[in-house]
Amino acid sequence: MPAEVISKKPTFIKLNGSNGNGIANGNGDTEYQHSFIAKKNAWSHPGQAAYDFRSDYVTTPSAAMLEGIVNATLLDDVMMEDPTTNAFQDFMAELTGKEAGLLVSSGTMGNQVSLRSALQVPPYAILCDVRGHILHMEAGGAATLWGALVEGVRPSNGHHLTVTDVQNAAILRESVYDCPTRIISLENTLSGTIMPLEDVQAISGWARKQNPPIHMHLDGARLWEVEAAGVGTIKEFADCFDSVTMCFTKGLGAPIGSIILGKTAFIKRARAVRKLVGGGLRQTGIIAAPARIAVEQVFFGKKLKRAQEMAQFIANSWITLGGKLRNPTETNMIWLDLAASGIEKPYFAQVAQEAGLKTMKGRLEDRLVVHYQICQEAVDALIGVFRLVLGANDNFSKSP
Repeated sequence: MPAEVISKKPTFIKLNGSNGNGIANGNGDTEYQHSFIAKKNAWSHPGQAAYDFRSDYVTTPSAAMLEGIVNATLLDDVMMEDPTTNAFQDFMAELTGKEAGLLVSSGTMGNQVSLRSALQVPPYAILCDVRGHILHMEAGGAATLWGALVEGVRPSNGHHLTVTDVQNAAILRESVYDCPTRIISLENTLSGTIMPLEDVQAISGWARKQNPPIHMHLDGARLWEVEAAGVGTIKEFADCFDSVTMCFTKGLGAPIGSIILGKTAFIKRARAVRKLVGGGLRQTGIIAAPARIAVEQVFFGKKLKRAQEMAQFIANSWITLGGKLRNPTETNMIWLDLAASGIEKPYFAQVAQEAGLKTMKGRLEDRLVVHYQICQEAVDALIGVFRLVLGANDNFSKSP
């Protein structure tokens, strides 16, 4: 479809396989598709995403991703025949230093398939941070689907789990009363904060020395942000884990898709579990192609670093104007402490909405997330919201 308007009048376009007069619908009739020719292709511009601080999964897929879909191979992934998908899985395995990869439709599916693939005979328990995504944001999947006990551990330092936290919480006994810890699931980033590499390495080293070794799983949906922050590479963190999930919609802007990474034998088992939960998709080239472009153009294109710098500017502006933060801003998330700043959450959301900005509702109302498509006008409008809700009157710069 051309970018410019060809006609402002409604047009009728024939469907695939039709002659100039339409196509048969099985009843001897013909069908037409009614279409208005739009001024812009929906993939050609971020649109409202440029003013949307709700999350980094609200990005608009790019025109390059659409072109990737058009040029993708369309063979069957359940039969492992699709070149686009196979090449992308190999590409991700090389990036993370793992033997193999498995494309899945979402981060939740990636985590749940990974957990089941690692679990053997019950009883079994999974240990994670008390704030972890697998505990609070996956509809109780580990318990509902796999019958696993998920134990949340509160970090003693208030920031991230340490090996001491894990040692104190893990169940190594195997009496008839116990539910042994079989998986340690860590998340990086977690609520936008980074778990330091040395702590991850310490936990991994301890887990692998146990008899039997405790499976290490990484919910690395936003692991991209860790490397972008300059605190270690994706491979350095992935080396500490037996299974890793990464997401292509969070921060990178792909329309769909996550991946599981691990040893070949683990991925073979994960492929069977993926099929079990309905994730055996067919022509997955249309998922793999835009995901690869997202990695190459956004991650390798260093666009995440710019978003992190913008987030830091926003956080510093909030503090300068008299606001307080709930968590440190280490990557692309800003956690405003609205209550400590004397601001009611509905009021903040209303002012932001009136300024043309989208912010999260509900329990995440304090959170602002910067992605690579946020525009400078949105940042300026957000600073204006800060001034208004904090009653500030200042002259500091509007630009990061």
